[in-house]
Amino acid sequence: MPGNPLTNPNWAAELADTIERTVTTVRNKTTRPLLIAYRGVIFGVVAAWGGAIAAVLLLIALVRGLQAFLDIFFEHTTSVWLSYLIVGAVFAIVGMVVMKRRFPVDETLEQPV
Repeated sequence: MPGNPLTNPNWAAELADTIERTVTTVRNKTTRPLLIAYRGVIFGVVAAWGGAIAAVLLLIALVRGLQAFLDIFFEHTTSVWLSYLIVGAVFAIVGMVVMKRRFPVDETLEQPV
């Protein structure tokens, strides 16, 4: 049975513990999930930007490396447009393969050969 505040010498400590426990419970059920979601969104955005920047820098390095390799066999102006042609052809082939695989093939519509 709860004691009367006038007769219970520990009522202030018990009240403070109850308030602290209630505030902690409310914070754990409301603020903590929001902070976890917020951190996930922020880290995801930073990772996406970092990945995009890394992909662009990797593409630049690939083209420059290909130009340096082709400089061994051709003049510089020829190696530049040839490297663009090779990288563009690779991207076009990858794009065609991806576009062909975007829809599953329905086996009932295929014609026997």
